Amino acid sequence: MFKDKNGNKLTLNQAASKIIGRFKAIFLDIELMVLRWVGHCPFHCCRRFFYRMAGMKIGKGSSLHMWANFFNPSEVVIGEDTIVGDHCFLDGRAPLKIGDHVDIASQVLIYNSEHDIESEDFSAREATVEIGDYVFIGPRAIILPGVKIGKGAIVAAGAVVTSDVPEYKIVGGVPAKEIGERRNKNLHYRLGRSRLFQ
Repeated sequence: MFKDKNGNKLTLNQAASKIIGRFKAIFLDIELMVLRWVGHCPFHCCRRFFYRMAGMKIGKGSSLHMWANFFNPSEVVIGEDTIVGDHCFLDGRAPLKIGDHVDIASQVLIYNSEHDIESEDFSAREATVEIGDYVFIGPRAIILPGVKIGKGAIVAAGAVVTSDVPEYKIVGGVPAKEIGERRNKNLHYRLGRSRLFQ
């Protein structure tokens, strides 16, 4: 007789499915440990190579600074000329789509999975996060599951974004609220080269 972690009885097929899932989780944990080591490499080209090998899609000219962390990198898509700061966390348990010319500052946390606090088994619920082109996300901001940030929007440092941000709007605070609007709506800049050895 098989039982799950809550003591519920499982059929043989259900138990087999859980065992296979456990082995997949172990292999993912090993992959994430290796990627964490790769994050210490001071060369952008090396990090990009290994991140792409892990399934991340990284556009031309984009860079991730050192010490980035991931969950399921195969669901992370980063556009062209985008810079991700050091110590960022990119969650790929559901699709995470980051556009072109996006500037993500240091220590930003982007989650697309969270626990359902009303669920009997505290299960996870997942939702896609989309970040449009020319977005700037300030240091230590947190983006929560299901959020869509429109083109040219600005997220202030330390903001906790719990709902969609319209194009060109500036949001800040906890939870993030609109605090302004970007005047320049004709965006065509390139971020350029990221810092060496970072």
